[in-house]
Amino acid sequence: ATLINKAVFPGIQGGPLMHIIAAKAVAFGEALKPEFREYQTQIVRNAARLADELVKRGAKLVADGTDNHLMLVDVTCFGITGKEAQLILDDVNITCNKNGIPFDKQKPFVTSGIRLGTPAVTSRGMKEDDMEVIADCIVTALTDKDGSKKEEVKAKVENLLKKYPLYA
Repeated sequence: ATLINKAVFPGIQGGPLMHIIAAKAVAFGEALKPEFREYQTQIVRNAARLADELVKRGAKLVADGTDNHLMLVDVTCFGITGKEAQLILDDVNITCNKNGIPFDKQKPFVTSGIRLGTPAVTSRGMKEDDMEVIADCIVTALTDKDGSKKEEVKAKVENLLKKYPLYA
């Protein structure tokens, strides 16, 4: 019992923080609504479409697709590292993070992949057709060796975001 208690508190369980309890109550309440099921379904549809569109444009996905909200892209097919890809996409206002891939030859702080997900864009209201635009922007940015298309991609991203403002 002593070992279990030490493992649970303070390691896994902290004190009863009221703001965290309230946040969990709100989150669980939202998850019980039918709209939440529709939202989750749209996230998965968007991810599947984004994965398909990336593959059509020459990207290599670690699992050849996705059946959840995210995907892992092996960016070595573009001749770059995950760290480079993350910086390139950040410069055009696309958020992702570098991520290791199976049997990665790169160090953990460099990586050979990036992780992409669709919850944030789905929360803004984007649908499957918008995933085509996003895939095009990602692949164009990652294959733009001389940086000549950077401003064009950035403008395309900004136009898409204007269609789906954070606050209406």
